[in-house]
Parts: sequence; structure tokens; C-alpha cells
Amino acid sequence: MAVVPGGPSSRPAAGAQFFCTAGRGLEPFLMREVRERLAATQVEYISGKVFFTTCSDLNMLKQLKSAERLFLLIKKQLPFPVSSVSKGKILNELQRLINDDPESWLNAISIWKNLLELDAKKEKLSHKNANPLKRKVGEDDITAKKLKTEQIQELQETKECQLEKQIEEKILEQGNFITEGEKFQKLQDDVMEAVDTRNQTNITFRVSCRCSGAVAKTLTAQEVGRVIGIALMKQFGWKADLRNPNLEIFIHLSDIYSVLGIPVFRVPLACRAYIKTAGLRSTIAWAMASLAEIKAGAVVLDPMCGLGTILLEAAKEWPHVYYVGADVSDSQLSGAYDNLRAAGLRDKIELLQVSVIELPLPSESVDIIISDIPFGKKFKLGKDIKRMLQEMERVLRVGGTIVLLLSEDHHRHLKGGEASSGPLNSQGGHTEEPGGEERLTPAEKAAVSEPVSSSFAASNQECLDRMPPLGSLVPVDCYRVSLGKTDALISKYKKSYSPGR
Repeated sequence: MAVVPGGPSSRPAAGAQFFCTAGRGLEPFLMREVRERLAATQVEYISGKVFFTTCSDLNMLKQLKSAERLFLLIKKQLPFPVSSVSKGKILNELQRLINDDPESWLNAISIWKNLLELDAKKEKLSHKNANPLKRKVGEDDITAKKLKTEQIQELQETKECQLEKQIEEKILEQGNFITEGEKFQKLQDDVMEAVDTRNQTNITFRVSCRCSGAVAKTLTAQEVGRVIGIALMKQFGWKADLRNPNLEIFIHLSDIYSVLGIPVFRVPLACRAYIKTAGLRSTIAWAMASLAEIKAGAVVLDPMCGLGTILLEAAKEWPHVYYVGADVSDSQLSGAYDNLRAAGLRDKIELLQVSVIELPLPSESVDIIISDIPFGKKFKLGKDIKRMLQEMERVLRVGGTIVLLLSEDHHRHLKGGEASSGPLNSQGGHTEEPGGEERLTPAEKAAVSEPVSSSFAASNQECLDRMPPLGSLVPVDCYRVSLGKTDALISKYKKSYSPGR
């Protein structure tokens, strides 16, 4: 899957191709988000990554909430046959990623440059509109002079355009058509010229590599980076700069694909600028809030809010809602207050210092409950989780929604101490940065090119089948997600009736 070609002076009409890294289990959330938010097409996934095509600008791309990092796609192709060829042969094949198709690389650089330039122009225009110049004495004279200058510039540009047209016609008359080599050279010159305007004599770059599966047993990330780096320097004359390059190349080689891309933003999308102290992973928090189907005017409660990450993510996305956070811990609430102030959401979210099993709220007064139930060595909830769920059930209205992040232990206790049907620990982690090992199920391997992720549907149905009803709370959805060293379940329930009636 190659990048859609686009000239250096305009966005490609068919859109550019991107991919995002995502925590395992969040791929369906990200696929849904890029379709809805970016009107994306050609949406596909592999474990930990979602590929898509969109015409959206950087401002819209920045809005993605379930993604870890965003990349402009250069290439995605089948894996290298590491088991059937020598190491030297594989290294030669790596070089061919650049040497056999240099135009796709320069096309990607052009699109990347255009995205940044368009974003800079919009930013400049936004500042200009936000700070209108005050009218001063003699402004009419200044305006008239400016208008005259603009007219002269327009006249000069018109003459230049006419001259260029005459030159082009003369070349065509002589039969000197532009060759593919000349077209390639012009594209390279355009990129270099853009870099020169930023007082750079050449593009500086570094290569970030990740190898997983059988590839990692044959090649190291350092070897791959060295080969790709040397090939780029020879092919384009770029200069390596490991500390402060203006371009980063990301390459991931696995058993099922080879993918290369350019990080669009230096800071990962998952690192929210508006969160002062991080608690639950922001991507997980946003996914939970999106599953709750929050509507304007609703009352949303997080009865164990901690640092308030879930409420922050929800309030940023769905502002016209009444949010309440509760926690028994002084330190957690203090951190939540700091986060709310930093995010400018102090007036949107009310915080209460109360216990989750004694909520000072009337019965059936809340529309939605979203909460990360604490687990780990510090938190031994045991059978107390049932008391928590009963209190949440009490304050939730009939027809209301509850979305919980639950561990395997939580599920075991909710099922009355029964043994679980299988461990959730995947020995893996979310793909925030290059590194770590990716493991794929056979179903995931089969779904590499599927627009509709049937393997996720099967996995989530299996997860849903394991969820017991909790009184009036009926399970309606379930997603297995990675939290780093362990996995957890995002479980969604609906309240079907009032237990007291």
C-alpha cells in the first residue's frame, strides 16, 4: 500500500494515507473514530495499528483520542522471508525499500511538508484574526499604499505566469517532453527548496526501528536502522542527526508486514497537554467514555475518580454535561483538582470526598456511570466490589449505562468466586513507542486486510459471554484491552429495571 502521490504545491485530491499505533484492544475504537471524525476510507487494522486514508488537515488529525501516535504512511508490504534467505539477502532487500521506489519517499516528504505548511498558515491566520489591528490616524493612506503595492505584485505575478506559459509552449513545440527522471528530480528539488527556506542545507533525519517475531531473531533494530540510514543518505543526500533531526523515519518489521512511516507530531497524541498528572491511560479513559454514549444534558458520575482522567477526557469531548467525581482519598482528589485547573474544566466537574459504597446521591439520579475499578497489589477489594456495584446500581436510573474497567480478579469475584475461563495476561503492552514484542492470534493474522474486524467481534463476544448479570445490570458490550503488563476488560452494562419495585 503506497502513499498516494501528491504534488508539492497542493494536497492530494484522493487524500493521504496514514497509520496510528494503538494499545492492543483499542483498534476497534480507533477504526470507528477515524471513520466518524475524519471521514476516513480504506480503514484497515493489524494488531496495534490502524491504517486509513483521509483528506483531513493537521488540526483534525490532532483530535484523535484513541491513538498513541500518528504516522504518514510511506510503505506497507509483505514481510521479509527471513527463514528462507540469508541475512545478507535480507539487508539487500532492506536497501531496495528506498532504491527501487525513491519517488514514493519524496511524495511522502512533499505531503508531510504540505501538511506542516498548511497548519502553519492556519495558525498564523488564527493569530492575526485574534489580534485585529486598531484603526489609526492616516490608516486610509496606508491602506491605499498597501492596495497599490498588492496590485503591482499581482501584475508582476501575471507577467511571470505568462512568461512561464510561453516557455512551456515553446518546449512543447520543440518536442522536449519531461522524462520520468526529470519529474523525479523536480520533486526532489521542491523538497530541498522547502528545507532551504528554513535555513537548512539538507534534510536531517534519524531512523527509529522495531523488529518483532522471527525478524527480531535474525536482525537487530540497530542493523536495520544502519542499513536504512545509509541507503537514505546515498539516495537523497540527507544527513543523519540522532539528536534534533527535522525528519524521523519509523520502520517496523514483523512476521506479517513491513511498514515505514513519518511521525506527524513529535509528541504522541496520547500525551495530553491538558493533563498535569497522568493517572489512567488517556486513550483507555476516552474509549470508556465513548462507549458510554454520552448525550448533552446527562448526569455523569465517576464514583472512584482518582486523578479525574476519565472525567477530563469526557468533559473535553462532551462539554454540555453535568459531571460528578467522587473519591475517598485526599491525595487523589488534590491531584484531580490540579488536573481540572490545568485543563480549564474546574466549572464543568464537581468533586466530592465520599466513599463509593455511601454515595450522597438520590436513587436513580444518574444517567451514566464510568469508572476504573482499582486493582493490583495496593488494592485488595475482594467481595467489596459487589457492594460497590450495588451502590452504583442504586443511583443509576433505569435505562442508564455503566462502563467499568475490570480486572480478571474482579470478574472472578463478580461470578461468585468461580475460576476464570482463561487468563487475561498477554505478556505484552500498548505500542506507544518502538520496542517490545507484538503477538498476534491466527484470527488477527487473517484480518490484516479486512475492512471489518471480524476477529475483534468474535473476541468481544467471547468476553461478553463471560460477563454475568449484576442484579438489574445487564451486560451489553465488552472489550479486552492492554494496560501494559496485564490486560483488563472494558465492560458495559445497562440497567433494565428498578430493584426496589
